Amino acid sequence: TGFDSDNSSGDFSEANHKVAEMLDLDPHQSNRSGKHNGETEIQENGIKRHRTSLPAPMFSRSDFSVWSILKKCIGLELSKITMPIVFNEPLSFLQRITEYMEHIYLINKACSHADPLERMQAVAAFAVSAVASQWERTGKPFNPLLGETYELTREDLGFRFISEQVSHHPPISAFYSEGLNKDFIFHGSIYPKLKFWGKSIEAEPRGTITLELLKHNEAYTWTNPTCCVHNVIIGKLWLEQYGTVEIVNHSTGDKCVLNFKPCGLFGKELHRVEGYIQDKNRKKLCVIYGKWTECLWCTDPTTYETYKKNERRGGEQKKSKPSEDVIKSENDEADEMPEVQDTVQFIPGSKLLWRINCRPPNSSQMYNFTSFAVSLNELEKGMEAILAPTDCRLRPDIRNMENGNMDVASKEKERLEEKQRAARKERARDEVEWHTRWFHQGTNPYTGTSDWLYSGGYFDRDFSDCPDIY
Repeated sequence: TGFDSDNSSGDFSEANHKVAEMLDLDPHQSNRSGKHNGETEIQENGIKRHRTSLPAPMFSRSDFSVWSILKKCIGLELSKITMPIVFNEPLSFLQRITEYMEHIYLINKACSHADPLERMQAVAAFAVSAVASQWERTGKPFNPLLGETYELTREDLGFRFISEQVSHHPPISAFYSEGLNKDFIFHGSIYPKLKFWGKSIEAEPRGTITLELLKHNEAYTWTNPTCCVHNVIIGKLWLEQYGTVEIVNHSTGDKCVLNFKPCGLFGKELHRVEGYIQDKNRKKLCVIYGKWTECLWCTDPTTYETYKKNERRGGEQKKSKPSEDVIKSENDEADEMPEVQDTVQFIPGSKLLWRINCRPPNSSQMYNFTSFAVSLNELEKGMEAILAPTDCRLRPDIRNMENGNMDVASKEKERLEEKQRAARKERARDEVEWHTRWFHQGTNPYTGTSDWLYSGGYFDRDFSDCPDIY
């Protein structure tokens, strides 16, 4: 991943190295056999080689008046507003959820560790990496239709994944993934609440994410941070994540508390993540720091505190008065993109937990997709006969947008939304309840909260009673 197959140098990203190590493969040997990055043996879903670019470059949003649409939406729940296709990227939200699996090598690493502290460190890195693909992704994924599904089997990465849109109002997406070696289960339900606040759009996360490491009989749960897109009216769009994420190991009582810091007045804290891991007695075992857009490190608490004390002493001596042209009123919302270019300050003795993958060279012409994201809507010959008829890859509006047919995509989007409304009215008239196909509502066994749980059976491929949604 991270390179175009036509001019691949044969180098692999850190993630590829990790996967190769887990599978006991030599990545350079694979390249000598004539394979490019991302190419795999034939898989269950029919894909032999994963594509490295989209069929058509993204369109320009510069000529579109965003304000003409959004001025009617201030303070409202955006999931109930029909948005024009110009806001979108050619992926369904179900496919966006699947991007959690891009750094699956971190789950594999957690499974391989005998020390519970090292397992928690790997799980914390995985939780941070799950939001890393959103960096510079200012396009909105398509709202899934009720009953829409998405599956992904990656034998090269060792997992399979299934998701379903289980509710439309409120919008709820449920997902389930398992290791092909039966070493982990990853599942959850997500229903983000979107609101428009004049200059920004905020996505408040709701729903529990659960990771089970079967070999160690451990379960971890957490909720994602809040995501905010700034300058939706005028200026350069930019994105930040903020809020506290608590990862709980329900077997040991250990907890990881991660603080995704808001940007701040002068952008000093932009993208920063700081936190710690504590045991069941609240003793700090290690400190975690970094940026969700870059990398994550950990060190022992004593080293971290000593470094911070020295930094404060030096910082007070170097303090200077900011120039008047950058001072803003504290009552002003600082929506301008901060000009902060510094990387994570390394603390000597720290251990690297995770580093973000390189994006393909043409990523900016592909909605800032990662190499993993580029492959998600790939539809190879013969796949239609294998996939469920509700799979995202078969959605005509997403497919046409990906191919650059914007007018057709917009008309198809309107048609699908109208078809969904008509089906809902028909069910109401006939007093027929909607029944989900692959998930059922229940209780999370670890948190005791309401959750959507996988019912099983999807990969038996009996799709005879799937709804006609396209």
